[in-house]
Amino acid sequence: MFSRKLVLAAGVSLLAALPVLSYAQSKPVHPGTPEEEIRYKGAPVPIKPEEAKETLSPKAPPVSPEEFTRAKQIYFERCAGCHGVLRKGATGKPLTPDITLPKGTEYLKVFIAYGTPAGMPNWQTSGELTEKDVDLMARFLQHEPPQPPEFGLKEMKAAWKVHVAPEKRPTRKMNNLNLENLFSVTLRDAGQIALIDGASKKIVNVIDTGYAVHISRMSASGRYLFVIGRDARIDMIDLWMEKPAVVATIKVGLEARSVETSKYKGYEDRYAVAGTYWPPQFVIMKGDTLEPLKIVATRGMTVGDQEYHPEPRVAAIVASHHKPEFVVNVKETGKVLMADYSDLANLKVTEIATARFLHDGGWESSQRYVMMAANQSDKIVVVDTVKSKLEAIVSVGKIPHPGRGANFKHPKFGPVWATSHLGDETISLIGTDPKGHKANAWKVVQTLKGQGGGSLFIKTHPKSKNLWVDTTLNPDTAISQSIAVYDINALDKGFQALPIAEWAGLGEGAKRVVQPEYNKAGDEVWFSVWSAKNQQSAIVVVGDKTRKLKAVIKDKALITPTGKFNVYNTQKDVY
Repeated sequence: MFSRKLVLAAGVSLLAALPVLSYAQSKPVHPGTPEEEIRYKGAPVPIKPEEAKETLSPKAPPVSPEEFTRAKQIYFERCAGCHGVLRKGATGKPLTPDITLPKGTEYLKVFIAYGTPAGMPNWQTSGELTEKDVDLMARFLQHEPPQPPEFGLKEMKAAWKVHVAPEKRPTRKMNNLNLENLFSVTLRDAGQIALIDGASKKIVNVIDTGYAVHISRMSASGRYLFVIGRDARIDMIDLWMEKPAVVATIKVGLEARSVETSKYKGYEDRYAVAGTYWPPQFVIMKGDTLEPLKIVATRGMTVGDQEYHPEPRVAAIVASHHKPEFVVNVKETGKVLMADYSDLANLKVTEIATARFLHDGGWESSQRYVMMAANQSDKIVVVDTVKSKLEAIVSVGKIPHPGRGANFKHPKFGPVWATSHLGDETISLIGTDPKGHKANAWKVVQTLKGQGGGSLFIKTHPKSKNLWVDTTLNPDTAISQSIAVYDINALDKGFQALPIAEWAGLGEGAKRVVQPEYNKAGDEVWFSVWSAKNQQSAIVVVGDKTRKLKAVIKDKALITPTGKFNVYNTQKDVY
């Protein structure tokens, strides 16, 4: 009935709004679009309305200054994650005036109000936006997109602060913590992380960080913990201090997702790197102070059609073990960049064309090949970090979202790497041993049936025979509050579902189970049971061999716990 060329403001936040979704919990999803896909698409950006410069278009319908501020807020919170800050299109379609002006206000209002089967929520009929808001957004989208400021070396240095200089830090570990079995736990909506001792299950310290910490990463030595928030703030924490604390801070942009440190022999702890969504770039910093040294823009041409994209976001970064290089995923252009940090003054970047839209991923078991999800293309791309070239592109299920993925030895097919999916119930197992099992290399050798779509993370451990898969975004509460576990040696028998949220013994709340994470020994698996900021959450610890409840960590400080990162496993890329 209506053209699908115009797919408007998309998506509920993957992590920001998940436990408190209103329309998705109380209203039916848009016909033709799985609810877990709607929950995933898009994410609010932490850019403030006042940071984006306004440009009114004479031919567009009038919008008052007050209305423009309100419209920018709605757009950044609800739409920019899919359509891009500049409205040039990302996983969603472009919404620039050359497209929106010819359509007109009334036409645009229909799409915003009722959504489309292609994936856009029905913002008005779901109750998320009022009729007045829908009318405002229809007018706003016909004006030139407000543009946030660039963020360069000057801005980074203004935001950079060394709280404790390297020469004033301890020369040896000053605490009795078993750092290798320490967990860094994201307290998402509190703007904090909690350090939890893996043995006692006690909170060692709660540390203030940036908005919505996305990941924690370790320095090669295991001393420094780096956390990055969606507001692009990085906090560097010294775990050797008597009470671990932040020793350096920097803001590298307005929105970000990724941080990593140099791991190649001879460069351990020397550099840190962070990638940003806005501006689209990555920055290499000193590993002991976070002083910004080199900024690299990622704007450029997309793979395939070779069209210019002004906003290619840096989604994930891993550190090569074979060369002094960072492996950088550029989402919208579909390129993997190999940034050689051995000579920053004459930086060499090898560009590898893969598939759009690159997101997360990690190493296969030999740590030579990196496996990256191009989620909206339903592909896993394989990059050989020894030869710095594309090895393969593997078709998998709908919207792969592996986290780091899971490595194990399949009883029939040899070494495999696994990913689960947001868009369907499958788990894809990809052969990863081109020498010992050449016929299986870079192919989906087996597809498992899981509980359902909406999976965010999959996990195992070299010492485990279990494979754990969450279904955090699934609309069925029985599925989102449980975990599926497979016996690696008997995959054909299917999964066992464990009621993790029930074991937590919480009251009201979404109680979504997210991100299995092993302790160092590989005999425990930790799960976040995640509810809203004003509701109780918990961490549930399960014995890996017994699949039985071992402990429940409850504390008023555990506000919206999401990601958990064991220091040793993160430092050594064990997954």
